[in-house]
Amino acid sequence: MAESRCLIPPLPRGAHLAVIAPAGPPKPGRLEAVLPWLVERGYEATLLPSCYGPSPLNFLAAPDAVRLADVHTAFSDDRFDAVLALRGGSGCIRLLDRLDLGLLAAHPKLLIGYSDLTVLHALRTRAGIPSLHGPMPASDWGLPGAQADTDALFQSLACGWHAGDVLGQAAPHPLSRGGRARGRLIGGNLAMFCALLGTPYLPEVDGALLFIEDISEEPYRVDRLLTQLRLAGVLGRIAGLLVGSFTGAESPQAVLADHVAGLDGPVLAGWPAGHGQPNHPLPLGVMAEMDVARGRLTLL
Repeated sequence: MAESRCLIPPLPRGAHLAVIAPAGPPKPGRLEAVLPWLVERGYEATLLPSCYGPSPLNFLAAPDAVRLADVHTAFSDDRFDAVLALRGGSGCIRLLDRLDLGLLAAHPKLLIGYSDLTVLHALRTRAGIPSLHGPMPASDWGLPGAQADTDALFQSLACGWHAGDVLGQAAPHPLSRGGRARGRLIGGNLAMFCALLGTPYLPEVDGALLFIEDISEEPYRVDRLLTQLRLAGVLGRIAGLLVGSFTGAESPQAVLADHVAGLDGPVLAGWPAGHGQPNHPLPLGVMAEMDVARGRLTLL
């Protein structure tokens, strides 16, 4: 039997990860644990200067120039096999118009992270390079209840991702509707994805499977963001909608229900990824089939 096509190669023990902080700073006491965690998992790692700050703006991990240089170094330096974001927060979008897109496209290393990293995932998708929406060390690892997500991340990294792999399982959900759809997985954090509208950095949405999740967005703000996607024509062009967790505020269930009722394509809700738990790793930029009845994604 022929081996299935590899979409994201395994990251073997001994691989060297570049840890960057392209968005916000780590909370006190979080940075010191990152290297021991990675060594314990069998990896080498280097924390690049952006991880250490300081920044002239307290919501950024380091000055723009430092964070920009670290992104370029992490992808172009042959010492590094993959790139791991320290945490999300805010700041990645400030770098987009200064990034060397040709350099990034020439180095198909795996980028791991989520939240504010959504805009960097979009660049990888536009370049035809898969990336990984997954837990980050300074925001997830070691927290109560997050061990299973961290284990799932490293188990998946050790195996890689292949055509035919079935990802996760969504329990029956009142928002889920429709049958099957195929398309390229795009998206991530809803607010950050919407921030790309009107810029040259939005990934191709025609026929895509759009994944959305968010944190601390009240229902009226989720409504505004989804309305923005509708008015921009995005919701009418995607093949299907994959809905992850919405946490940290009043549930936007009614708002989500109102918007998905107008979609032509299928909706698979309750996907175990986002700022809540579970937050299982989800490859982006790869082709997949969404099967609502079975509550699953299959990589193609």
